[in-house]
Amino acid sequence: MKPPRISRRGWLRSASCGLGALTVSGLAPVEASAGLLAPRSPHFAPRAKRVIFLFMAGGPSQFESFDYKPRLRAAGGKKGLKKGTLLAPLARFRQHGECGMWVSDAFPHLAGQVDHLCLLNAMSAPSRAHPIAVPMLHTGEFQFVRPSLGSWVLYALGTENQNLPGFFTIKPTRTFGGPANYGSAFLPSTYQATRLGWEGQPITKAAISNLSPQHGLTGATSKETLRLTQQLNRRLMPQTNQVQGVMESLDLADRMQDAVPQVLDLSQETQATLTAYGVDGKATDDFARQCLLARRLVEAGVRFVELTCNGWDHHSGLDRFANKAAQVDQPIAALLTDLDQRGLLEDTLVLWTGEFGRTPETQVLEGKETIGRDHNAEGFTAWLAGGGVRSGLTYGRTDELGYRAVSEEVHLHDLHATILHLLGFDHTRLVYRYGGRDFRLTNVHGEVVHDIVA
Repeated sequence: MKPPRISRRGWLRSASCGLGALTVSGLAPVEASAGLLAPRSPHFAPRAKRVIFLFMAGGPSQFESFDYKPRLRAAGGKKGLKKGTLLAPLARFRQHGECGMWVSDAFPHLAGQVDHLCLLNAMSAPSRAHPIAVPMLHTGEFQFVRPSLGSWVLYALGTENQNLPGFFTIKPTRTFGGPANYGSAFLPSTYQATRLGWEGQPITKAAISNLSPQHGLTGATSKETLRLTQQLNRRLMPQTNQVQGVMESLDLADRMQDAVPQVLDLSQETQATLTAYGVDGKATDDFARQCLLARRLVEAGVRFVELTCNGWDHHSGLDRFANKAAQVDQPIAALLTDLDQRGLLEDTLVLWTGEFGRTPETQVLEGKETIGRDHNAEGFTAWLAGGGVRSGLTYGRTDELGYRAVSEEVHLHDLHATILHLLGFDHTRLVYRYGGRDFRLTNVHGEVVHDIVA
């Protein structure tokens, strides 16, 4: 009796050590001829088509930014519940916009955008340690390397511009997960981010590695070398999704040589636009250029762009919080205005958050109190804008002193589930089969926060 025949795809799906197969439940599979980055249809009508993730690395204090705590101001100097003394907010809060949202004086430009914001004041995360919290925010997991949020989005939707990467990360951190925070893990490599620069490097000096022909090759010889390489790949390599991902990455790298320099060229912008973002401003120049690049990238069809601003880990020096906020306040406000004026904000989801927030107490270091705050993952602030969220909404609250979420809590897994929902996906059905099981961004957790969806 002859053994039953089984296709390569069937074998991969059944083998416990298979390399993986595209299994977005409820969607038609991507044909190899279309490419892994071909645009895909979501599970249902999306509110957002793309994401800009503004990562404030280190954990910005909600008490000096977006969580108004008059009780904490009144209790400043009294003994806290832990080791320190209650520290009154170092910024004044005022209500702004038609919605009357409370924002600190550290963000005067963003205060003018509150009617676009959906403020989540009762966020929570699984850990208050950077090495766990940063990977959790980016991938939903910290114990094993998992695909990043941007990779899941690109895997789900494909890209709208076949000459540009669908996922960009600008000046990411090297620590607390490093490249895993924007990697594709077991997804095909074509879904990982293209990196522009590193943290600590001026954006004006940041570049994409190996974008130009290497080893003395000219443009023509480089293209011919790639053509021959891909021809050999097709003949010799088994056409799994992993191999196809590598081959498509090589083809994309070739097309990028012409497309990327154009989209990264800020000289095409008007002086009025450059000024609005804060380009050439003493405090704002670096992040202004990042925000303007983000707008140019999503306008060109990139699905997911992450910008990173480091330096929010204020265990001490919290009295300089306003100086840090000034680096991002004007650029982010200009980004929201620019997206709105171009008709992009409606279907572009903007996310602002750190990996966690801060405590209401002073930081105690080596037995001494400092003007700073320790990590707090039990209650902190993030905000969303555009992309189908309810604008001008303040959602959730922490207790009167700000130790933990007490109402309308949004866990990190809930945030991920809601982002996917806004992009048109049921997070429980957006899966990838690897190693004999189905994986998803939210693992076995997460509930969509329907109250914040417009």
